[in-house]
Amino acid sequence: MHIDPYIALGSAVIGLLVGMTGVGGGALMTPMLIMVFGVKPSTAISSDLVAAVLMKPFGASVHLRRGTVNLHLVKWLALGSVPAAFLGAYLLHLLGNSSGAEDTVQLILGIALLLGVASMIVRAIMDRRGHNARTGSVADVVVRPLPTLAIGLIGGLVVGMTSVGSGSMMIVLMLFLYPAISAKRLVGTDITQAVPLTVAAACGALIFGHIEVSVTTSMLIGCIPAVIVGSLFSSRAPDGIIRPIIGFAVLASGLKYVGLPTAALGWTLLLVALAMCTYFIVTKKPWQRAVPGGDGAVEAAAS
Repeated sequence: MHIDPYIALGSAVIGLLVGMTGVGGGALMTPMLIMVFGVKPSTAISSDLVAAVLMKPFGASVHLRRGTVNLHLVKWLALGSVPAAFLGAYLLHLLGNSSGAEDTVQLILGIALLLGVASMIVRAIMDRRGHNARTGSVADVVVRPLPTLAIGLIGGLVVGMTSVGSGSMMIVLMLFLYPAISAKRLVGTDITQAVPLTVAAACGALIFGHIEVSVTTSMLIGCIPAVIVGSLFSSRAPDGIIRPIIGFAVLASGLKYVGLPTAALGWTLLLVALAMCTYFIVTKKPWQRAVPGGDGAVEAAAS
């Protein structure tokens, strides 16, 4: 069995982001395997799902200890996502392994990701206009069973077919359904519900899919320690840091999957990054913050 150190290194970077944002499989890991290492889409999806079975519990354990998981919410999500994930893996099997089928899978993946980014932007605008600071704790959340079950069904079906859904889609839908809860608590809840979800999807992948043991092992070597570090960060970090990271990562993957050329993708992401930095500077005005011992402190002392 060949261990690829480059896959291990790339998986470590992505594992860090998974722990920080809850976005993992299709949004980050699967695109890396397909676009950088030339793994077939169906094989990349199956291998990533199997790796996630061992990776997600480490991130979930960190959030459980930090109290950023709503187990009642996890239950209703899992009731929908677990059977739907197995169905999604079977539908992927029915698509076959032809090049046309692989292209179809990638297109579905890209559309799902871009819809997720658009939804996140809309939710952020709504939160800002409504002065929603998202400070609610997991204990304060009143679970809405049927809509939560529907999110699980939708996310589970998509994650079984593309390995997207556990993070990049389901967490966006929960941002709308539970507007009071903070992003870091949604990340913790999502990573925890992803444990049974990825088990179901991985079982489907093992039955219907194509697993490369060397690829999966290389991924695990890099991503398991990194996801622990990322989860420790996300359980403490504010929404203003976590949500832009989620959106940028999902946008990059979605644009590539829908066929945007590499050069155009690079320029687009550069412009988006510059726009995000400009927005931060204009809205936060960091230069107006008082510096201890600076002019503000001198003026205050003089008065």
